[in-house]
Amino acid sequence: MASFHFQIKSGRNGYDHSHYVARKGFHRKRGDLVAAGHGNLPAWTEDDPAQLWKAAEKYERKNGAVYRESIIALPKELTLQQTHALVGDLVQKLAPGKPHQFAIHAPKSSLEGEVIPHLHLMTSDRADDGIERPAERFFRRYNAQHPEQGGRKKTSGGRNRLEIRNDLIQMRKTVADTINHHLAINGHDERVDHRSLPEQGVRKKPERYLGPAKIKDMTDREKAAYVSARKSGAS
Repeated sequence: MASFHFQIKSGRNGYDHSHYVARKGFHRKRGDLVAAGHGNLPAWTEDDPAQLWKAAEKYERKNGAVYRESIIALPKELTLQQTHALVGDLVQKLAPGKPHQFAIHAPKSSLEGEVIPHLHLMTSDRADDGIERPAERFFRRYNAQHPEQGGRKKTSGGRNRLEIRNDLIQMRKTVADTINHHLAINGHDERVDHRSLPEQGVRKKPERYLGPAKIKDMTDREKAAYVSARKSGAS
């Protein structure tokens, strides 16, 4: 079974993080950018997602998230074209109507030297409602009586802890189902599972985290031994 990784983060330094995701500036030296894109941007951004996050930092409420980010491992079995199709499907399902920016990164594992393709998807909670607003009004509180006078409504508001938990579980399932669909239509038997190992009935010791510094000091023999132990479930 292929490995499943889906992580959600939120942050306030959206402008700088957008450059990291798009591998702009000094991040370009990483050399692992496969593709990048964006969508559903308001007109005042002039088709530049960095301007969205810059404005959000300025106008979004101080204790609110400037962006949400989904980080998703992509199956290595797919070709580049097939990966693009999968990412397009994931973006459509995870960011419907939301301003977003995404990128596919494919760095090499410092432990095994394998390429590790993954998706970064930054989204704004301010989903499109068909009303054009200037940047300073875009992030204001939503006005139900007169929507044109307030900001865009946030999709993340009004949920209790149980609803947030259930939404996350459903989102993880949606991601896994989408990945499995693309593996199947491209002739691969591998599948991912969004459930935890105990939920799958798998008994496995927690993997010992090494970190880049520790891996850098390991010999090739030590790396090979660790990888072998990890695959056997003994690490």
